[in-house]
Amino acid sequence: QVQLVESGGGLVQAGGPLRLTCVASGRIDSIDEMGWYRQPPGEQREVVARITRDGFPSYEYPHGTRFTISRDNTKNAVYLGLNALKSDYTGVYYCYAVVDTTTYWGQGTQVTVSS
Repeated sequence: QVQLVESGGGLVQAGGPLRLTCVASGRIDSIDEMGWYRQPPGEQREVVARITRDGFPSYEYPHGTRFTISRDNTKNAVYLGLNALKSDYTGVYYCYAVVDTTTYWGQGTQVTVSS
């Protein structure tokens, strides 16, 4: 089994940056794709960004200039930078990792942006 744990969320002020961290543990030889989804209040979960094992990122419109995804394969970790926080960033952020064709999810971390 593989477990993912997110951290870095909380109540934050608008305008600042924020960095979310997700670390995978368990029976892992290597992790393929990793990424982040978010779920705004009252809405469905939506993809934010993905990153390949080789570090190539992709973003879902319109998130390309608002988020920065990166990963550290030595730590089995993926990160999400949120830039210039706005109130519509509020939501639960979930990370995922693909290991041996199976997708694993974290439990989510709440981000609340106050204006």
